[in-house]
Amino acid sequence: MITSVIDLQLDYEVYHAAHFFLHIESALHPAHEIVQERLTITPAVRVRHSSDERLGNRFVRLDAHPGLLQINYHAVATLQHLPVPAQLGECPVSDVPDDVLRYLMPSRYCESDILSQDAQRLFGHLPHGLSRVKAVESWIHDTIAYQPGSSISTTTAHEIFTKKAGVCRDFAHLGITLCRALNIPARLVVGYVYFDEPPQDFHAVFEAWLDGQWVLFDATRMAPNNRLVRVGTGRDAKDVAFATLFGDVRMVRKEITVTETDSEAATGADNKNQPEPLLGAPLASGTATTGLAASLSGLPTPV
Repeated sequence: MITSVIDLQLDYEVYHAAHFFLHIESALHPAHEIVQERLTITPAVRVRHSSDERLGNRFVRLDAHPGLLQINYHAVATLQHLPVPAQLGECPVSDVPDDVLRYLMPSRYCESDILSQDAQRLFGHLPHGLSRVKAVESWIHDTIAYQPGSSISTTTAHEIFTKKAGVCRDFAHLGITLCRALNIPARLVVGYVYFDEPPQDFHAVFEAWLDGQWVLFDATRMAPNNRLVRVGTGRDAKDVAFATLFGDVRMVRKEITVTETDSEAATGADNKNQPEPLLGAPLASGTATTGLAASLSGLPTPV
């Protein structure tokens, strides 16, 4: 059993009264269980909690007064490994469920219509199913340079495909885009995970719909998929920004610490650079743990 301990510290200088929409709490998802959680804001403010019952995403809203606003989120989660069958097929478009169909459509950062011909040229001839999505993942890993600072919050998958450099969210966006161009529903997942090489940060991966189930892929291969504590799931980064700020605000500090313990002596240091896909089971019913609240701004920060 792997236990992940998460500490997030965010400090903002608020120049005028502002509104914060935060997305930093661990999601409700069967791949992990939240066993301890605390969200603290200094100075104390009134907060509102909400959640997306379909995806398990959890949100916090608050009004901040001028001055320094400090936010700390602490969580302890145990991770469940949900293995993926060796063979998974693709779902014909006519059989894609109504609530999954939107993950076939182009979106702000994932222009699958523009990259359709390139996707067919690169992957259209390959056998359909899990192996084809793995081929997409491997192609991105081998072709796109992981280069911090090479992209900005508005960079799209088509731009990454052209310039061949990006960070984790760019790798994920390109994976989503190529899958959708192949008529495979795909979406973005952002969460907390331990990296061998600091600094720690939010991490973005992608999920593909295969044989009626969501399967995780990470073209960066920076961390095993079964170690990710999910925070947000959506069509692209627009849906999973860890904070959206309305007002004159400047972030002055962001620190994320993720530590792990593994009572079963590590499922494979040997597999750290070649993580297996992780099956995303249907959401379990449950009630979000609540507390005081606060979080970060903009799109998932590149790692």
